[in-house]
Amino acid sequence: MTQQVPTLDIRRFATDKENFVAEIGKAYTEFGFCGISGHDVSDQVVDNTYAAIKAFFALPTEVKAKYHKTGQGGARGYTAVGVEKAKDSKHPDLKEFYHVGREYEGAAPHPSLYPNIWPSEVLGFKDATYTLFSKLEQLGHTVLEALALFLGQEQHYFADKVNYGNSILRPIHYPPIVDTSTQSIRAGQHEDINLITLLVGSNEAGLEILRRDGSWLPVTTIEGTIVVNIGDMLQRLTNHVLPSTTHRVVNPAGVAAGEPRYSIPFFMHPNPDFVIDTLSSCVSAENPNRYPDPISSNDYLMQRLEEIGLLKQG
Repeated sequence: MTQQVPTLDIRRFATDKENFVAEIGKAYTEFGFCGISGHDVSDQVVDNTYAAIKAFFALPTEVKAKYHKTGQGGARGYTAVGVEKAKDSKHPDLKEFYHVGREYEGAAPHPSLYPNIWPSEVLGFKDATYTLFSKLEQLGHTVLEALALFLGQEQHYFADKVNYGNSILRPIHYPPIVDTSTQSIRAGQHEDINLITLLVGSNEAGLEILRRDGSWLPVTTIEGTIVVNIGDMLQRLTNHVLPSTTHRVVNPAGVAAGEPRYSIPFFMHPNPDFVIDTLSSCVSAENPNRYPDPISSNDYLMQRLEEIGLLKQG
């Protein structure tokens, strides 16, 4: 029987809470990934964003480069192909991307939270991407509520820990692969840094997750399903009860290598001053605390951005 990442209908969280929480917990403890259906992220919102990002990535390189902001570790705006690499990889990823963060009324509540940069060349870019940002954040809150209950916490445990988090919408363009002999792949094997990631575009081939037996499992879903996976911050907070699973985006074979690929992950982060301190409910004699020294989420983020090459941007 072919193994596949489970897909759960998020509407069941309201109608069949106990069973849904048990099922989503099982999915994440086994895979670190779960497909989510039944959400209210409409096809129109997604289509609008794809149209906007495709228009942006089609702009000349020198125009896109105007939206790269130095000194921020790629926190907002444009990052070119060949800058980011997977941790411990010698080869940069074959992708370019754009970061959209939270909009604030007045001053940002933490110095690490930068203002957004909006490209003037693409009409509707801001409205499309920020609408999707907001919709995915709402869905992320619901997923975190279910996970809080699975972890033995109060349902709204995460609410005041992510309300001004440094969350990022990252539209990604993987250009056609010209040199098929390259040792780089579209995204080298890695784990996400944040709490959870919500991925739009998981119906396109290329995404693979690492099974416990060391083999790779392709992840594709039906149109409209959003794949949500655990990040390293949540793995650390839960003492690996919820594992952050290694994944990658491989290069396609044959004529498909000449086609571009697009995806839109949303990285949900805790507030920068949130201290990641192992939950006592996730520590036991069988699972002793792997992380006795707490760390702020911003300090952890800065360490990881340096590892993947983003803080070394000029």
